[in-house]
Amino acid sequence: MTKKFSFTPYLFLAPALLVTAVFIIYPIISVIYYSFTDYDIMTPPVWVGLKNYIELATDSTFWLAMRNSLIYLIATPTLIVLSIITAILVNRKLPGITLFRALYYVPAVSGSIAIGITWRMIFDSNGIINGILMTLGILKEPFQWLAEPALTLPLLIMLTVWAGIGYYMMVFLAGLQNIPEELYDAARIDGCSEVQKHWHVSVPGLRPQIVFVAVISSLAALKVFDEVYVLTSRTGGIMDSGITIVFYLWRKGFQLSHAGYASAIAIALLAVTLIFSLVNIRLQEHRMEAD
Repeated sequence: MTKKFSFTPYLFLAPALLVTAVFIIYPIISVIYYSFTDYDIMTPPVWVGLKNYIELATDSTFWLAMRNSLIYLIATPTLIVLSIITAILVNRKLPGITLFRALYYVPAVSGSIAIGITWRMIFDSNGIINGILMTLGILKEPFQWLAEPALTLPLLIMLTVWAGIGYYMMVFLAGLQNIPEELYDAARIDGCSEVQKHWHVSVPGLRPQIVFVAVISSLAALKVFDEVYVLTSRTGGIMDSGITIVFYLWRKGFQLSHAGYASAIAIALLAVTLIFSLVNIRLQEHRMEAD
């Protein structure tokens, strides 16, 4: 007997499909089209074929931005390690531990713009860092932290790590609370120390969360913009020392109105992000299969 076709499931899916089509599929198709055009937003796009991509291949600033974005991935393993350690520390039944969890989580809900402004004030020539170092006699005069090209990217990475620890800590904390206590008891019976107990029980038990955090934080690192925009005062740093691929996209598209070229940068970023995500997931799957 042939099953009767029903429109009912599609009616329920229609709102979600409409939103996806309008806000995801259509923008992607539009960006792909604009990447093959000379488009300055104010005038109609003119088809130029592969010109934008050819120019992109020889654009030294683009490759500098790409290099900085890849270096920014250092934030991912740092975040994973520090977040797991923090989650283990607050996963204890101690008086007031809920308050500590909330305090660690505050940066995650503070907003990247607010955090960037705060860090810019801290590292300003008249900021807290210079004040402490001068009080201790380490510095005799204020140091221009944000004007030193070699320090711009490390400061940005530190900002991102500090702001993200609280959020990822909660992810790992949820995973820790799902690990049976019997496994820790067995580890104690086998003579494991506190560090060994967490290495042999907590870390293996957190593998699904580690995969999730690795992928999400890596994508966030590749797409970082707010921190660069605020901490470098919309300049990208001295000599573009802190420029990232998304910041360069914003500069080309919104400051210089080269929307066609910015679209080509967006497609390049999409390709890198997709490849990196697939490789990351496959590596994590192989590690889990090997174990």
